[in-house]
Amino acid sequence: MEIFENQKPLSIDLDENLDKAEISPNGFREYDVRWLYPEEINKKGLEIFGFSLGKYISIIKGQGSSIVIGQDYRSYSAEVKYHLAKGLLTSGLKVIDVGLALSPMLYFAQHYLDADSLAMVTASHNENGWTGIKCGIEKSLTFGPEDIKEIKTITENSHDFIASNNGSYEFEKGIRDAYLKYLKGTQSVKRSMKVVLACGNGTAGAFAPDFLRSLGCEVIELHCKLDFKFPNYNPNPEDLEMLNDLSKNVKDNNADVGFAFDGDGDRLGVVDNEGNEIFSDKIGLMLAEYLSDKYSSSKFVIDVKSTGLFLNNKILKKNNCSVDMWKTGHSHIKRRVNELNALCGFEKSGHFFFGAPLGLGFDDGLRSASMVIEYLDHHKDKSMSELYSNMKTSYQSPTMAPFCKDEEKYGVVDEIIKKIIQDQENKKKITGCEIVETNTINGIRFSLSNGSWGLIRASSNKPSLVIVIESLVSNEEVEMIFKYINTLLNETGKVGEYDQKL
Repeated sequence: MEIFENQKPLSIDLDENLDKAEISPNGFREYDVRWLYPEEINKKGLEIFGFSLGKYISIIKGQGSSIVIGQDYRSYSAEVKYHLAKGLLTSGLKVIDVGLALSPMLYFAQHYLDADSLAMVTASHNENGWTGIKCGIEKSLTFGPEDIKEIKTITENSHDFIASNNGSYEFEKGIRDAYLKYLKGTQSVKRSMKVVLACGNGTAGAFAPDFLRSLGCEVIELHCKLDFKFPNYNPNPEDLEMLNDLSKNVKDNNADVGFAFDGDGDRLGVVDNEGNEIFSDKIGLMLAEYLSDKYSSSKFVIDVKSTGLFLNNKILKKNNCSVDMWKTGHSHIKRRVNELNALCGFEKSGHFFFGAPLGLGFDDGLRSASMVIEYLDHHKDKSMSELYSNMKTSYQSPTMAPFCKDEEKYGVVDEIIKKIIQDQENKKKITGCEIVETNTINGIRFSLSNGSWGLIRASSNKPSLVIVIESLVSNEEVEMIFKYINTLLNETGKVGEYDQKL
């Protein structure tokens, strides 16, 4: 593609005069860093962060270690990467730049180039104005909370930073083609399939259409032209605006399935042939059932936002497969999949992780889409809606995110946890049912005696909470559980407007 052919190496000016560094401490999150740019971090701040990241990598991997870097298509991402690279060079790292990339392409590139570490400049699905950097050392894994804390400490002690050229820089071409070849592997689709791809004008538009066509699919592109202004909507496969647009186009084109990708291509949303959204945790369960027949005794990891239908699934039990519920967040689930040697990991947000022999263990929206294509191909003449109708019914809320300040959100969740546990001890009834179990591994997921549940946790990457509800009874019960949660949140006096409600 022309956009890749015209990419050029960075020409880094180490003598550039910059303003005093600005770095908001709130940008250091659970497993990556995200700031409003340039309000919360400026150019000098990015250089100091790059230097600190490089120092941390050098401590673990040794002086002169290599790092592969890339960026998404936002208007300022190349600039952010430029100043990040200056800091990395000052720390003495060997910087390998692969240019425009999806996050999973960069994860792949670390394997392909055998690099010691990686740093991907992306704010994923966050609105324009945000920037972020996903970092890691172990292949297919990204940093966890302790790594981020260490880098923050180094950053806070780097007051005497002066840019210098202690490292080296090179631009590596051809990684996109190698990545797409890896994705395709030996997959050959026998069934004729029409697919609508919604990319929200994000970076996935430069990858997904070519990839799905290489599998033999007829592809209808929906906002796949790259446009950093995001003129239609934010590329977020959990956002109802994006999914409703995809649904309309699936129905208008009589397509077999619709796929939605986020801004950096590591998440997938799915709409069936009738235009109905299938939440990603349900897609994960459908794939787990299919894969359990081929790989018996496998382990699957799910996040605390995922459907409870995983937990007593007859097909998984028949195939001697186990399910582990873990913390939400791509870094947490990647590590858990790796620790347990699990076959797959699934998050309700659309991050899917495929371990050996299905993949390299990292989250990849395109690999997830190809697995759904394989699933449909395997079931021959059955439509996506028919296959979904075979699943036990549950009623789910969208993932809701009421505003809560970064410096207050964890304290608010701690307060809510105490109140819900107290309600459990007092045998308070919600929807006529008592709370019989609480899981506090990541916020609090409380389960009722009828199997329905609600979740409240702090967002890992935005100033908000995260609310998810599932009922095994009715949509009315979902609303009743929401009313209970919302009353608790209002009592704190620290929670604002929701991004979306029921």
